[in-house]
Amino acid sequence: MSISVHISRPRSGGAVSGERRCLTCGCRLSRYNPDERDLCGACARGAPTSTAPEPPPIPSRVWSDPGVQEALRVLDFGQVSRLLRQHARLRQDDLARLTGLSQGYLSQLESGARRLTRLDKTQAFLDALDVPVELRPLAPGSAPVRKAQEPERDEADHLRSLATGAAQSSSAFAEFISSSNVNTDELEQFGFTLARIATDYVHAPLLPLFTELVAVRDELFNRLQGRQRPQQSRELFMLAGTACLLLAHASQNLGEQASALAQIRTARLCAEQADHTGLRAWAAGTAALITEWSPQNRMALKLTEHAAQLAPAGETRIRIAAIEARAAARIGDHELALAAIDRMRQAREETPLHDEVEQFGGLLTFPLAKQDYYLGGTYTLLGKHEEAQRHATAAIAAYRSGPREERSYGDEALAHIDLITAGILQGDPDGATTALQHVLDLPPQMRIRQLGSAMDRLGSLMRRTDLKGNRTIGQLADLIHGYQVIDGTAALRSER
Repeated sequence: MSISVHISRPRSGGAVSGERRCLTCGCRLSRYNPDERDLCGACARGAPTSTAPEPPPIPSRVWSDPGVQEALRVLDFGQVSRLLRQHARLRQDDLARLTGLSQGYLSQLESGARRLTRLDKTQAFLDALDVPVELRPLAPGSAPVRKAQEPERDEADHLRSLATGAAQSSSAFAEFISSSNVNTDELEQFGFTLARIATDYVHAPLLPLFTELVAVRDELFNRLQGRQRPQQSRELFMLAGTACLLLAHASQNLGEQASALAQIRTARLCAEQADHTGLRAWAAGTAALITEWSPQNRMALKLTEHAAQLAPAGETRIRIAAIEARAAARIGDHELALAAIDRMRQAREETPLHDEVEQFGGLLTFPLAKQDYYLGGTYTLLGKHEEAQRHATAAIAAYRSGPREERSYGDEALAHIDLITAGILQGDPDGATTALQHVLDLPPQMRIRQLGSAMDRLGSLMRRTDLKGNRTIGQLADLIHGYQVIDGTAALRSER
C-alpha cells in the first residue's frame, strides 16, 4: 500500500542543530565523515568546489513513490539513490554532496558493488536525505513484533537484499567472462583455411600462398588481442602457431633463414600458450630443419634432441629422426646418422598417436614418399649411392603415382638431384642427364632456395679433378650454369 507523505521541513534554511556542513562548499557532511577539519571528500582532496551551486532539494512527492518505498523497505539503498536522482533530476555528484559521500562510492552503491551494512552509516545516509521517519526501515517501532524465535523482518529483508546484490554482481561477471570475439564456426573456418594452404603448399607456387598465409595469421593475431573464452583462446593460439609454422617453412624456402627462425620463435610461444605438445614438437623439428640447411648446421642436432623428447609416436617422431639423420650426415658424423636411421625405422613400427598438427595435411605431414626422399638425401651425403638411388627413386615414384595434393615439387626435384649425384659417381652420366631435365623443367616460381644450394653442390661435384674431360658431365655443367631459383623479394616485402 502506498503512503503519501508531505515534508514541510525547509532544506535551504539555517543549519539543523548539531549537523555538520563543509566549511568550504557548505554541503551537509555525513555523520561518518572522519575529516576533523569539517571538509567533504571533494574539498579534502583539493577539488575546486567553492563555485559549485547548492544541489536542488529532493521534492517531497518522491517519498510517495511505491518504488522508493519498496527500496527503503528492503534496504536497497543503491536503488533508493537511483530513484531519488531520477525523480529529482540530480546528478550523482549532486546526491553525493547532499549525503557527504564521494561520487565514486555512490556510483558503486548504485551498481551493487558496495552495500550499506553498518547501522550507523545507514542512519547517517537516511538523515542526510531527510527520509520521513515512518519510511525509515530501521526507525524505532517501524518493524512489527515478532516471536522470539523468528528472525526480524528487517534482518531477513536485508539478507535478501544482500543476496540479490550478490547475484547481480555474479551475473555481470558471468556475462563478462562469457563474451567472445570468435565463435565455433569461425574457428573451424580458420582451420579449414590453414589446412588448404598446407595442402596446396607442396604443389602450388609459393608467393600467392605466402600472401594469403600472412593475412590469415594477422587475423588470428587480431582475434587474440580481443576477448574470448579460455578454450577458444587456446584454439586461436594453436591456429596462430600453425600459421607461423607454415610461414617459417615458406621463409626458409625463400632463402630467408633469419625470418624463418623468427616465425619459429613465435610458433613455439603460441604452442606454449596453447599448451599443445604436437605443435611444440613440430616447431622444434622445423627449427632443426631450418638450421640444418644453414652454415650453423651442427646446431640442428641439439634441436632434434629436444624435438625428439616432445614428439608423439607417429609421423612427427619419424620426421625428427629423419632430420637428425640427414643433419648428422651433412656434418660427416656417419655413426650418428646411421643410428638416427635406425630410430626412424623403429618409429615406423610404433602405434601412432593422434596429432592435431598432422590433421592439417600437406606440408604438415611426413608420408612414405617424404621419408624415402629424406633417406635418399642422407645416403647421398654418406656416400652410399646405391641406397641413395633406391630411396630417391622410390620417393619420385610415390610422388608421381600419389594424389596431386600430396606431390611435393620441391622434394621431388631434390630427389632427382640425389639421382644425378648417384649417376655421376656411379659412372652413369646418361641417367644423370635424364634426371636433370626434370629439375630444369620446373617453373622458376616453384624452384625453392634449397634447389639452388643443391645445384651449387652438384656444380662443385662436376668440377672434381677425376671427372674432368668427361664430355657428358661437361654438358651437364653447362646446363646447370646460371640456374635461377625463386625470388622471394616480393613476398618478404609484403611480410615486412
